Amino acid sequence: MNNMVMSIFAGLGAFLAIGLLSFLDSTMNEVAWLMAPFGATAVLVFGLPGSPLAQPKNVICGHLITAFIGVFFTQCIGVTPVTLALATGIAVSAMLMTKTTHPPAGANPLLIMLSGQSWGFLITPVLSGAVLIVLVGKGMQMCVAKWEKVRVLTKRSTEIRNA
Repeated sequence: MNNMVMSIFAGLGAFLAIGLLSFLDSTMNEVAWLMAPFGATAVLVFGLPGSPLAQPKNVICGHLITAFIGVFFTQCIGVTPVTLALATGIAVSAMLMTKTTHPPAGANPLLIMLSGQSWGFLITPVLSGAVLIVLVGKGMQMCVAKWEKVRVLTKRSTEIRNA
């Protein structure tokens, strides 16, 4: 499939995922559904779906691990310039050691610590948002595969008729 069509599918997928999260965020006032790192997650999941960094395990676990570290530091250690740096370093190491590297998740400790989030942040927006993005990503991959199959069959059918 050409780059233009893939780019359009990627943009559509990002629109659907972030749009759904934004809608949920605006209608469910008691919980957050959206966080800034999800924008970068959408670039990987929809723009580079074959990348190891965009796989469901990496997206979900990468976000959860780094968010846990951020909340732990916020709730148990405190927020200082040194702990911001330490939490980020630990988050990077933890993702690498668990083979769940997802670069957008590297921002989670900073986001969480600077905004003073609590343990509930792990469920929403982190877990729920990451799972929703992965599900929309899988749905888009199925649509792209079906689109490609129809395109190939149409092309073959045209070639047969013209032969």
